[in-house]
Amino acid sequence: MRKILSLVLCIMLVLGVMAPAMASETVNLKLWGSQDDQVMLQGMVDSFKAAHPDMNVEVTLGVVGEPDAQARYSEDPAAAADVFAFPDDQLYNLVRAGALYEITLNKDAIIAANSEGSVKACTIDDAMYAYPMTADNGYFLYYDKSVISEEDAKSLDSLLAAANKAGKKVFMDVSNGWYIASFFLGAGCTLFFDENGNQLCDFNNEKGLAAAEAIQAFTADPAFMTGEPNTDLPGGIGDTIAAGVCGTWVSAPIKEALGDNYAATKLPTFTLNGEQVQMSSFAGFKLVGVNFLTAHPLEAMALAEWITNEENQLVRFQVREIGPSNLNVAASEEVKANIHLAALALQNQFGSAQQGVSNNYWTPAEAFGAAMENKDYSIPLQDMLDTLVAQATAE
Repeated sequence: MRKILSLVLCIMLVLGVMAPAMASETVNLKLWGSQDDQVMLQGMVDSFKAAHPDMNVEVTLGVVGEPDAQARYSEDPAAAADVFAFPDDQLYNLVRAGALYEITLNKDAIIAANSEGSVKACTIDDAMYAYPMTADNGYFLYYDKSVISEEDAKSLDSLLAAANKAGKKVFMDVSNGWYIASFFLGAGCTLFFDENGNQLCDFNNEKGLAAAEAIQAFTADPAFMTGEPNTDLPGGIGDTIAAGVCGTWVSAPIKEALGDNYAATKLPTFTLNGEQVQMSSFAGFKLVGVNFLTAHPLEAMALAEWITNEENQLVRFQVREIGPSNLNVAASEEVKANIHLAALALQNQFGSAQQGVSNNYWTPAEAFGAAMENKDYSIPLQDMLDTLVAQATAE
């Protein structure tokens, strides 16, 4: 029924059936955004109204940050904003709650304009429920150019060899399900919800076992180092650490520590069954959805599309240094000149949205990673993976 209603309204927009109504009466929309974005959003609203003179739209801004969107919506769906931003890991719950209007306005153009990962983050069973806004949460490789060459950084083997030669370390928090998944996902393993909301995980198959063997070899290497990525990595890089895995939030102290030797790129490849395979990652996206209870779905979709379009994703980068999901903005010289955002954009080509990961996954993944870090090989890898999967998929 929801799809039929959306299609009918979209057709009406194309035919111009609703144009007289839109022109004759004021359409009031509410837009939620974070406190830091209020001035920027007001500018986007002003440009939206200027670009759509036929829509007599008034937009009221409300302060609700992306992490709080789901909770605030649940408090009173009817009073929630017509348009609001949220992180991609809230999509499943919002859709299950009937909170989001299915996106029909210019859907094909939105898909073409944004990265594949960000589009997947908006989509469930081929239905699109939000507009991609950012690709700003993920992880990649920082490295010290005085120790690690651009060529060294391409593979985990050469990265470790260069670090060992210099008596330095390669940092990664392996006892963290967010980071350790890069090996399993890179190997082609599965981690997502099925249509019934059940966690699917096959980290204990042949590919998963090969990935686990690669993790074991990595953590056994003399150059391997673990710890707290937000403090130990920026605190040690340029001194004891030659390279490490983390996200954009540590870019400032790492850049300060390395100075002219500051560099970043995608995660390296790793050896899997004798071949080089690209490490994957969890990629985080912020999305903009339309409240299913909105009285003005066409205007709300138009506003959501506008604040996430190419022009305004560039504005977000320029004002807030936020990574874009829009392909043209990500490929622009302005973004490519930003070392850490360029690295994130490279890695996001191999990223997977976190929206399909249940809470049951994180603790067993952490336990497996901790055993590898502690070089505890008392239990066969296959048995450890069987335990991880059983716990991750428990109902």
